Amino acid sequence: GTNPFPDEEGERMSMTSYERLARTLARQPVDQVPVAVSPWGETVARWRSEGHLGVEEDVAEHFGQDLRTVGWLNSTANLDVEPRVIEETEETVLMLDGNGAKLRRHKQHASTPEHVDFTVQDRASWEEIGKPFLTGLDRRRIPFDSYRDARRFAAERQRFFCWAGVAPFEQMHPLCGHEYMLMGMALDPEWVLDMVMTYAEMTIRHLEVLFAEEGRPDGMFFYEDMGFKERPFMSPAMYDDMMRPGHQRLFDFAHSLGCKVIVHSCGYVAPLVPGLIAAGMDCLQAMEVKAGMDLPTLFTDFGDRIAFYGGLDVRHLIANDRAAIDRELETKMLPVLAGGGGFILHSDHSEPPEVDYATMRYFVERGRALSRQFAPVG
Repeated sequence: GTNPFPDEEGERMSMTSYERLARTLARQPVDQVPVAVSPWGETVARWRSEGHLGVEEDVAEHFGQDLRTVGWLNSTANLDVEPRVIEETEETVLMLDGNGAKLRRHKQHASTPEHVDFTVQDRASWEEIGKPFLTGLDRRRIPFDSYRDARRFAAERQRFFCWAGVAPFEQMHPLCGHEYMLMGMALDPEWVLDMVMTYAEMTIRHLEVLFAEEGRPDGMFFYEDMGFKERPFMSPAMYDDMMRPGHQRLFDFAHSLGCKVIVHSCGYVAPLVPGLIAAGMDCLQAMEVKAGMDLPTLFTDFGDRIAFYGGLDVRHLIANDRAAIDRELETKMLPVLAGGGGFILHSDHSEPPEVDYATMRYFVERGRALSRQFAPVG
């Protein structure tokens, strides 16, 4: 076969990150797979303390990450409400926020807050204390400065630049909680659809201002955690009735700007993928192995329509097991590339501090090297 480690300059086409990602998302051949890393803050701190990263060094640039993401609108309903402490212990603090949500957070470690109670529980409370705050334009929702800085940074280095932020599923549950939202899907679907469309329109209204003033991105990256272990949060029919109209509105907006759409979803969401594709998704991100997601199966079923980003079991990185990493790359990434599909190298999860720096370096470099055998000769 071809030598996967070409030494001679000029033997292979060399691409910028922008070209590499644009071609990957269009499922066209590239010089090597584009790469993304997402180590936890604690992981980065460990690597810095061990001397692998400079004190101020950008971890994404250190690994040659091909995309830059930024954007996150503030979707809290009432921005004039300062979150206030209701009760506090040595370990935890219970806060009431501008969504009317009571959330208990751990002081010692960063984790998902415990959902204690929600003021919005049904259509009436939504119409009274949720929706009125989400129908206008409020420039405080828009991170102008960080967007401008990241866009300039990406342009200087020819990185592919994505606006990234949450979509309606991830905007609704901080307001009303998963339980009320999912009960609503079953008992009052019109209420949930109204929330979905209100958040979708709110997002577009604010992004139109951001992009008009600061320039449009190359792609749009929506975070939408719609699954847990071996089950999505809703049936495909419920997705089609309530979530898909909002997604279609957002994805059509992205496509109208010439942007490809990447959707992040943790958990088991395979049954929802046909609906996401129908809504206009161009690339699926995460594909969590321990939740039941399987990249080879997804590629067989959908590889002619979407690209893939991730899907390589992070547990092998956590174990610092290079043989297992090799197997993962050879059995999951290579079939996608051999089959003419688009693939962005990433694990199926963010990387916790058990992952050694040398393991991360190996994963990235080995993946790049293996992928070069499919490069067009320039």
